[in-house]
Amino acid sequence: MGHNHTHSHSHSHSHGGNAEKNILVAFFLNAFFVIVEVVGGLLTNSIAILTDALHDFGDCLSLATSWYFQKKSGKKRDKFYSYGYKRFSLLGSIFLSGVLCVSSVVVVIEAVKRIANPEPVDAGGMFWIAIFGIVINGAAALRVKRGSSINERAVYLHIMEDVLGWFAVLTVSIVMYFVYLPVLDPLLSVGISVWVMINIYKNLKAAFKVMLQAVPEDVDAQKLKDDITGIAGVMSVHDLHLWSLDGESHVMTVHVVIGDDSQPMTVKQSIYLIANRYSIVHSTIEIEKEGCGCIMNCDDV
Repeated sequence: MGHNHTHSHSHSHSHGGNAEKNILVAFFLNAFFVIVEVVGGLLTNSIAILTDALHDFGDCLSLATSWYFQKKSGKKRDKFYSYGYKRFSLLGSIFLSGVLCVSSVVVVIEAVKRIANPEPVDAGGMFWIAIFGIVINGAAALRVKRGSSINERAVYLHIMEDVLGWFAVLTVSIVMYFVYLPVLDPLLSVGISVWVMINIYKNLKAAFKVMLQAVPEDVDAQKLKDDITGIAGVMSVHDLHLWSLDGESHVMTVHVVIGDDSQPMTVKQSIYLIANRYSIVHSTIEIEKEGCGCIMNCDDV
């Protein structure tokens, strides 16, 4: 049996550190902005701005949780979690999506009430708050865009959706300068919420696939099998299992049948190199001699 640590720990740790820092910056920008939104929303009587404030408050709570889980996911393996804590970052993503889902439903209910009874809104105030919103959220979005973890992707979606929301508020406020249509404000609210829901679904799907140990999306299992079979001395490959810890770092177990004159350690070394190309950080390789049969009596996958 062999064990593979081809990815350097320092790399994965620094990556986790960056993700943590990015989420923290996004949190502070968001928290500051919630206060601005509540005041601005009340002054302009805009439900689009107030729903965004509620939404951003939810963001703040979930960003804090995401940050905690991302920090936790950087912990090395121990006697409790032998693969380390990478999967904790997924919990942040799932929690975040849940909070967003609830706040979006609340927003839609409130907005529908307003569509039935439109109230006057201050278009000028909306315009300036929207400009401010685009700048603050844009800065936060750029900060987490560089991240690649599922957790950071959830955070990025969140903030991008805020940026888009503010662009929409900006557009509506400009239109209302020329045409008085207060119903545009709640309609906008509903539009933003629908967009959020679609993205929540995509993000949850990715997170649950990892949780349910699906073959990682960026790994072509058949190609990996062919690559291993292509190594000199390897006769066949069976019982290949692939799953992911967090959507980025993957795990593999495999049984490899080699010829009588092949060197097990040389073959293993070649497999480790191939595994590294597929972002596989843990490999367990069972070497079997040709003609001996698999002790495990395992089915080919």
